[in-house]
Amino acid sequence: MTKADIVDKVAEGTGLTKLETEAIIEGFFKTVIEALKEGNGIEIRGFGTYKVKKKNARNARNPKTGEKVFVPEHFVPVFKFSKDFKELVNIGMNDN
Repeated sequence: MTKADIVDKVAEGTGLTKLETEAIIEGFFKTVIEALKEGNGIEIRGFGTYKVKKKNARNARNPKTGEKVFVPEHFVPVFKFSKDFKELVNIGMNDN
């Protein structure tokens, strides 16, 4: 499913125009990104949690060449699904 598909479904379900819906969805994405850039987590009950995790510097290996490579400290966004979300997906998959 693409962002355009999500816009279509949400617009269909809410009665908003696709243009209005796209603006709302873009606003949501930008808000999540800005919050994570500022080091804030986001918790959406029943859906999941967005956080930023720090990855320590380490030595790694290029799998193609076998060459050792230094990977500096960096931060990665992570998403953890809520228990309710996981259960609903599991129920939905078992119905198919």
